Amino acid sequence: MSATKIHVLPPSVNNLTVRIFLRAADVEHEETNAWGTTTSEAFGAMNPSRLTPTLEDADLPRAAMWESCAIMQYLCNKHGLTAFYPAEPARRAMVDSAMFYLIGTLYPLVARATYPSLKFPGYPGEVCTSDASDAAKATAAAAARDALAGPLDVYRSFFLAGQRFIGSDSPSIADIRLAATIEFLSVIDYELPGWLADYMAAVEEALGDAYSEPAGDVRGYISSVRP
Repeated sequence: MSATKIHVLPPSVNNLTVRIFLRAADVEHEETNAWGTTTSEAFGAMNPSRLTPTLEDADLPRAAMWESCAIMQYLCNKHGLTAFYPAEPARRAMVDSAMFYLIGTLYPLVARATYPSLKFPGYPGEVCTSDASDAAKATAAAAARDALAGPLDVYRSFFLAGQRFIGSDSPSIADIRLAATIEFLSVIDYELPGWLADYMAAVEEALGDAYSEPAGDVRGYISSVRP
């Protein structure tokens, strides 16, 4: 049995991120579908946040961690995977910045725009979880959708800036995080600009089955909830 175990929810792009990475980087691991188990006492004892993906690794101070970007950073550092996470400080900073911008700015908009269609629970305090009318909730989701273009274009103009991938000639962990996130936009029939469609194709082509196989779970789920 592998010393590295990952608990995932296959329909989630946050989980997809780590699933792609582990396959692309050829990190030996055991993958467990956490559906229906995250509320259990055993899971809570391991990970009190109850979030996925959750990595179990005996070398960690608490033997477990969560958050997709942090998991990829840790495993790259542990295994010396500089092809995915550059060792040179300036190039690494670009990868970090691209991931943190996604988590802090882009992903909240993606979630607000897509979670209602995905039938995912929204976050507390969001319009979609309030007692607002259905019309108000639809207006909020549409506003989030309309706001996506700005942050997405930041990737084109800054993080990619004419390059094929973020700061490298092969996909980094920032590319994996971005491409996985964009998978959710198909549930709202979001028309990707040409550069982003080309970028998505380039990431999947570069990573092959390591991308396509786990992405199939997300795509299959989206197909199942579409009208």
